[in-house]
Amino acid sequence: MQLSKLETPISASQNADTATIGTPARIITDGRAEVTFCQGSGPAHQGGHAALDHLYYRDPMKILFPRPVAGDLTTAVLVTTSGGMVGGDKLAFAGKVEAGASALFTAQAAEKVYRSVGPDCEMSVDLMVEDGGWLEWLPHESILFDQARLKRKTTISASGTGRVLAGEMMVFGRLARGEVFKAGLARDAWDVSIDGRPVWRDALHLEGDVLRILDHAAAFDGARANATAILVGHGVEDHLDDARACLEQASAGLARDDVLCGATAMKGIVIARFMAREPMKLRRVYGAWWKQFRHKTRGLPERLPRLWEI
Repeated sequence: MQLSKLETPISASQNADTATIGTPARIITDGRAEVTFCQGSGPAHQGGHAALDHLYYRDPMKILFPRPVAGDLTTAVLVTTSGGMVGGDKLAFAGKVEAGASALFTAQAAEKVYRSVGPDCEMSVDLMVEDGGWLEWLPHESILFDQARLKRKTTISASGTGRVLAGEMMVFGRLARGEVFKAGLARDAWDVSIDGRPVWRDALHLEGDVLRILDHAAAFDGARANATAILVGHGVEDHLDDARACLEQASAGLARDDVLCGATAMKGIVIARFMAREPMKLRRVYGAWWKQFRHKTRGLPERLPRLWEI
């Protein structure tokens, strides 16, 4: 955590007794958390539970380790104690699963990004899985207040037969208060590689008059939330039909335009997209799809982390 100062310059026409000198600024947060799991052994790790190999964090980020539900993965929960991000704040997370291990990383709550008077908030997520490993990254949504400025980059590296199931959600405004994300910056970038070779790079970039883009029929068509989820690893493109079947099942019972979703695939990656006018409907479909897809592709229990259940 670093402390900065905002100094107000004094013009020649100002009197010294009326000038403001050395006005203290707020504390800029620069949080980081790192977690690495390895393949566990011995009675404490029966059932395939992973073992903690590396842990580091600094304020305002912390890591909690809830007791996993029987039959499910070892879980690490990311906690941000600052209550949200303001212009200039930085948060970084690095999650790694070593060879043969399996683990899930999630967050305690939605991340709020407040209005900024200029500086950008920056979030970086680095995920790495080694041969034979399985890594899930399932954070809650990021809520962008009007005039927020957020740059987020998610970097994923898989090697050997390792696989990653990762996703991110964005909500454009505090809709319950009637506030929409009208202007600001929302950049959500992905950089995915397998065995050191780039597989997929993608970026959503909204800046300036964001509301015009959100309401444009050829863009978001009134959507106020979106999500992207990907499965990464050698041969995962064979699960495209599974991804589409899970989307159909997850959105069953909803009106056709309640949640728009679809899936596509390229060599080494399956990509699912979601957007909706009502964030809670998107969250329900996204969560239902996630738990079905993890079961189809990895044979894991068809459920979400306890902190995710609505």
